[in-house]
This record gives sequence, C-alpha cells and structure tokens, in this order.
Amino acid sequence: MYEIRKASPGVRYLYLLRIERDKCTFIMDLEEKPEYADKNPVEPYSPGEVTEVEDAFIDYMDEIERGETLPVIESEANWGWVATAYYPVKDAYGRCVCYAGADVSIDYIASYMEDFFFRVLVIMAGFFILIFAYGLYTTGTFLTYPVSSIAVALKDFMEAGTDQNALDESVRKLRKLDVHTDDELEKLYNAICDMAANQSEQMRGLRRFSENTVKMQDGLIITMADLVESRDSDTGAHVQKTAAYVKIIVEGLKKKGYYAGKITPKFMSDVVRSAPLHDVGKINVPDAVLNKPGKLTDEEYEIIKTHTTAGKKIMEAAINTVGGENYLKEARNMAAYHHERWDGKGYPEGLHGEVIPLSARIMAVADVFDALASPRVYKPAFPLEKALQIIQEGAGTQFDPKCVEVFMDALPEVKVVLKKYHGAEKTEGKEDGGK
Repeated sequence: MYEIRKASPGVRYLYLLRIERDKCTFIMDLEEKPEYADKNPVEPYSPGEVTEVEDAFIDYMDEIERGETLPVIESEANWGWVATAYYPVKDAYGRCVCYAGADVSIDYIASYMEDFFFRVLVIMAGFFILIFAYGLYTTGTFLTYPVSSIAVALKDFMEAGTDQNALDESVRKLRKLDVHTDDELEKLYNAICDMAANQSEQMRGLRRFSENTVKMQDGLIITMADLVESRDSDTGAHVQKTAAYVKIIVEGLKKKGYYAGKITPKFMSDVVRSAPLHDVGKINVPDAVLNKPGKLTDEEYEIIKTHTTAGKKIMEAAINTVGGENYLKEARNMAAYHHERWDGKGYPEGLHGEVIPLSARIMAVADVFDALASPRVYKPAFPLEKALQIIQEGAGTQFDPKCVEVFMDALPEVKVVLKKYHGAEKTEGKEDGGK
C-alpha cells in the first residue's frame, strides 16, 4: 500500500476501514507521507481503533451496506478540506469486508489544476507563438522581402537616369528577383518589370533618335561651315582643325579644374559642336575682300570685322527659330566674340578678361594658332615653334592665360592634328625651318 500511495501523487492518506451505521473501525492506516510530516502532521489510527461515523457517510449507508462504490466525498479534516475516494474490498464470496479510502488534499487538487492550466496556457502560448513566427516568416518571405527588394531595384532604376547601361543593368536586377507568390504581389511585380523594361527601351529609342538628330544637326553645321569656308580660298580644313583645337583646350581646362563652375559636360559638348560656326558671318563678306591676296585697306578691314556681328545676328535668328536652351547660344558667343582680346583691344565690342564668353576665349586661341600654322593667300605658314611662340607671347594680352597654358601643355595632341591635316613630312619641315 505504501508503494501504491507513493505512485499516486496527491494522495496524503491511504487506509482500510469497516463502515457501519454506528461506528467506523480502522483496519489499517498508513503513516504520514514524509513530505507532509512538517505540515499539520496527524497520527495514524491503530488497527482496530473505532471512531464515530462521519456525517459525510450518513447519506450513503444503504450503498455501504450493499458494498457499492461510493462517489468522491468532500469533507473537512483537521488538516484542511479533503476529497476522499472509497472503493469496496470484497472477499472470495463477493461480500464487502471493508472499504479502501484515499484522502487527497483539495489544496493539492487546486495546485494541480493551476499547474495543469498553466501548462495548457504555456502550450497554447507556444502554439500561438509558433503561428505568429510562421506568420512573420510567411510575411517576410512572401511580402516584406519581395516588396523591399522590388523597392531597392526600383530605386536603382530611377537613379540610373538617362544612363542606358545603368538602366539595362537595373532591369536585369529587377528580373532576377523572380517573385512567385501566386497573388496580387506577383502581378504587381510583373507589371513593374514590364514597365521598367518598356521604359528602358523607350529611353534607348529616344537616345537613338537624339543621336540621329545630333548627327543631322552636326552635318548641317559642317555643311553650313563648308559653304562659308569654300568662299575663302586659303582656309583649307580650317573648320575641322579649329574644332579639334577647341576640344583640346576645353578638355585641358576641365582636367586642370579651371573654370569648374562653367565647364560642365554640356558646355564642353556645346562648344565643340559650335566651333565650326565661328566664322559663319563671313557669308556676308564680299569675295573680293575675303580672298584679297594683298594687305587690306582700312575700309576693307572694317568690312572683314563685320563677320563677327553678322555671325551673331545669324545665330540669334537661329536661336529664336529653334527656341529653348541649346548649343547655338555658344555658337553665337563664339561667332560674335572670338576676335575680342583679353586686354580689351579686340572687336567688335572691346570686351576684356572674363567678361568675354569662355567659349569665345577658347576659340580665339584655336583660331589664331590655325591662322599662324596654315598658309594664307597673303602669307606662308609659320613654323610650328614660331606659331607657338606668338601664342605664348599673347597670353595675358590677346589671349586668356589659362587657355594658352592648357594648349601648350597639350602640344603632343596639337601635333597630331597638324600631322593629320598638313601631313607628317610637311609638319616636320616646318619645325626644322623654325629652328
């Protein structure tokens, strides 16, 4: 019986007794469980000890006499409220000889129920935490991560601007996300991919159209410049050479950080493209004056000088026709002011220093150098060293010193242009003659 009680948590007392209408006789009563020894200990009943019938048994006397199993009975003992279970013990003939009683403390039952409900609560909480974690995982996998990834890819796409390579790369990154959620998010992703791809292709088409337009414009510029140049019998390849020198100078200024606030990629492109138009005003100069082999008279020189104001008017008319911000504004500046001098002694307006538009100051160096290094009807070509000496001497008086500086620093590139248009052998002969 001790082993039975030991294996039954919560059972404090286990005993055998015979219940009669007027008395209860204890047959066996186990000693107190060790864990209850210090908590209101109760001495066990001795075998054969008789006690009064408890009130709790009175209502069940008929069942007791028949030896039936009794329901759990709650009663108050001297150590607290207990729940007692009684089970009949029968002999070989089926007669009830006594009852086995087991007292369980109500406090233990309450504690057990509290522990049970606590365990249930912990299990339910764990279950809900598991559901919540799964929900977070599902949300992260099928919503948060795809949305954030799409947002990052779209940011890269928007930051790509007009860079076609960057646009194509951002579209590829967007496609690599490969979102498959089988819901509206996947539909949105596919729509965004299609939109980005279409936008990239439209930008590519616009770029091609723009490039074709630029080529057409450049072709018209060169044609116009050639028409003007063809009237001048001794300015062979002047348009191409001055444009090449302008490119060398503006890139040199950019490299050294001069005029950083002015020299932007757009400015550099506009200046190089506009360079062929710097002498467009010569279209108004009579052939007799333009191609006169000898020295010009004062009157003829004044006529030559009008090509700057004429060029300005032609470019302003073109600007008004086209409208908006465009490279023709630099063409106007170059046509109008490329004969102005750094010291203010030039024409047509006598501008000086940085008041002269930068594009015109660049063109002044390119134009004069080509005039010196190329043959004219009124003079032979100067040797390269002599031409460079004259350019250097004009720094700070006729020319912007910074433009001269970068031009001289780029002498190897200048020689490449000379060899291209004058021929290597001829150029070397000129250099030898200068020595």
